[in-house]
Amino acid sequence: MQENTITTTNYQFMSAKGKLPYNLTNDYMFRIVLQRDRETLIGLICSVLHLSRDEVSDVTIENPITPGESIDDKEYQLDIYVSLNNNTYINLEMQVINYNNWPLRSLAYLCRKFDNLHRGEDYAVIKPVYQIGFLDFTLFENHPEFFAQYQMKNVKDGFVYTDKFNLLVVELNHTNIATAEDKAFGIDTWAKLFKATTWEEIKMITQDNPSMNSTAESIYLSNSDENIRELCRRREDAIAHEKYQKKLIQDLTDENTRLRQLLEANNIKFE
Repeated sequence: MQENTITTTNYQFMSAKGKLPYNLTNDYMFRIVLQRDRETLIGLICSVLHLSRDEVSDVTIENPITPGESIDDKEYQLDIYVSLNNNTYINLEMQVINYNNWPLRSLAYLCRKFDNLHRGEDYAVIKPVYQIGFLDFTLFENHPEFFAQYQMKNVKDGFVYTDKFNLLVVELNHTNIATAEDKAFGIDTWAKLFKATTWEEIKMITQDNPSMNSTAESIYLSNSDENIRELCRRREDAIAHEKYQKKLIQDLTDENTRLRQLLEANNIKFE
């Protein structure tokens, strides 16, 4: 079950100073905070889907985890699966490493959730699905964009095939090119909150956005839990190792390419 929303106005995070131990780009912290505070989950969904608060009557995380309880590596790769108003399915995921496969990976997630009919039901009652990826890298280097929504459309005239199949991408490293509409719905503010590295940054954000106080408090309480911090640390260690391996492979690939080009330039056959 999800924990109750934080309601106290005596926010402990207000007395915190200095470096934030783990922010929301840590995927374990991301999951814990969204699960811990219902209003954070609702606020984020409303912002990205352009909904008003009164349009949300029910929100449930279908795959909750037990805070502080160790989980295996495979489960770390699972998205956060949310049921909204019992008529829409949403996948939320934080991703900081670019494996160069996000378009296909996100489509695979989305297709799995789109097949949400029960036996005997008509296809007309399929529930809308959204795959929302928060990426701390540029998805398409030749087409950077802060917030993008993709749907199936007619190639010739852009006519929407169905509005029940949606891919959304928020590139956390591109808040500088957020549109006026992105800012009006506060998506850029969420991105800045996710990437905040100090309590001072957190407090500056919440000063202008008091609705995010409970989110900041949940971040504080989660960082105060030794077991949660340990699992966040393990995730950062695993991510650092993955980044190192990825860089090592890229360096070896580049060196191999350089040597091939050198051999070709000297008319030496490479077997």
